[in-house]
Amino acid sequence: MNGGLLVAGTTSDAGKSVVTAGICRWLVRQGVKVAPFKAQNMSLNSFVTREGAEIGRAQAMQAQACRVEPTALMNPVLLKPGGEQSSQVVLLGKPVGELSARGYHGGRQQKLLGTVLDCLAELRGTYDAVICEGAGSPAEINLRRTDIVNMGIARNARLPVLVVGDIDRGGVFASFFGTVALLSPEDQELVAGFLVNKFRGDVSLLEPGLDMLHGLTGRQTYGVLPFRHGLGIDEEDGLRVSLRGTVRESNTAPPVGEDVLRVAVCAIPLMSNFTDVDALAAEPGVVVRFVDRPEELADADLVVVPGTRGTVRALEWLRERGLTDALRRRAAEQRPVLGICGGLQILGEHIEDEVESRRGEVDGLGILPVRVRFAREKTLTRPVGEALGERVEGYEIHHGVAEVTGGEPFLDGCRVGQTWGTHWHGSLESDGFRRAFLREVAAAAGRRFVPAPDTSFAALREEQLDRLGDLIEQHADTDALWRLIESGAPQGLPFIPPGAPA
Repeated sequence: MNGGLLVAGTTSDAGKSVVTAGICRWLVRQGVKVAPFKAQNMSLNSFVTREGAEIGRAQAMQAQACRVEPTALMNPVLLKPGGEQSSQVVLLGKPVGELSARGYHGGRQQKLLGTVLDCLAELRGTYDAVICEGAGSPAEINLRRTDIVNMGIARNARLPVLVVGDIDRGGVFASFFGTVALLSPEDQELVAGFLVNKFRGDVSLLEPGLDMLHGLTGRQTYGVLPFRHGLGIDEEDGLRVSLRGTVRESNTAPPVGEDVLRVAVCAIPLMSNFTDVDALAAEPGVVVRFVDRPEELADADLVVVPGTRGTVRALEWLRERGLTDALRRRAAEQRPVLGICGGLQILGEHIEDEVESRRGEVDGLGILPVRVRFAREKTLTRPVGEALGERVEGYEIHHGVAEVTGGEPFLDGCRVGQTWGTHWHGSLESDGFRRAFLREVAAAAGRRFVPAPDTSFAALREEQLDRLGDLIEQHADTDALWRLIESGAPQGLPFIPPGAPA
């Protein structure tokens, strides 16, 4: 078998990432050696591979669904927004510069097609099947000429295309039909059919519409996936705590201790790797919420200042909202605060930035004895260490180089009183360390909270991925899906006018 498939969507957030992961987990359970692929990803939620390459966390999650180690080949182009008009371009895991949207789509993107196709070819030469994820919609006619992630790669690699639509938003039939009808005849030849996502209710009521859609387009629907809460693990962007919903719904046991623990996460601009707090939300009795006002910190037992693609901008945002004063008061009152990556930099004394914001010297909050200088070369590592008597694993993605001048050592950062800071993302996924940290927080907050002794974040992730695989196995036409992956799009699919404009 040397198969492939492109999972496209009628819109952004139609469910492409989770459907791709679900297909990958279903295939690997059938004994297929499978890999994920996304030619170009725009996200602030990223991950570091073992070889020190930065890729989207969604592709790292999909690699886990495949039970393989993620590599840069799986996401050769990553765009990390730095504002409304520009993004950092990460090529094969390393940053290569900043480009405006016009500069990228005006020529640079198309030049990357060869690199993208080479990566896909290498994966297809190694694995039995490669399940590719598109971006946005394949019918973005203003961008089709330079497209390297949807029909551009499908055409070049001769991949069949499955279009996913979110029926919970409404208008899914019009979206399916319109997506196909806005593609050129050559692109339409590869669109094999549709997959309905997030359906609530009686499928028999939907079937007449699916029959009419088949009559209108000549294309079948490969499945109707029911709505399931809490399946959005490792989102590309957004402010959802991706494991919280699932854990809250599936875990009916009360907290182990007498109290819950309240965690407030500052919803700073250009927040990166917000999935750092998923491991906190996975703990029974821990309530996580995102906040943007100082009064929302008042009843929090722990405040998290997360990572960001714009440290100086986030610092200004915190000042504008009065959150800097609230954070200083918390630190002075010995109430727990945790800064992660950009959050560590914000809590420090001084920032020298001629790289990210180009604002030069800026004062931080002065809570932690840390001075930060932004280097042009990005730190991309997978460190392992110890804290609070427990082994800790993490990953680092940052331009800021921290000089720690005092406090107690804490991972690569420091601790002063009940304020903690580190560049390490993902540290809270280490179960023993997370429990030890939460015990410290509960003691400082005066809460009778006790971490559950058996919560395994890795096991929860595996449960999530198995649920995605179950959705495909139980609610998709897996025989037809297998033929599609193995043999490509059916021959003789009809053209749906008007097609793409000239």
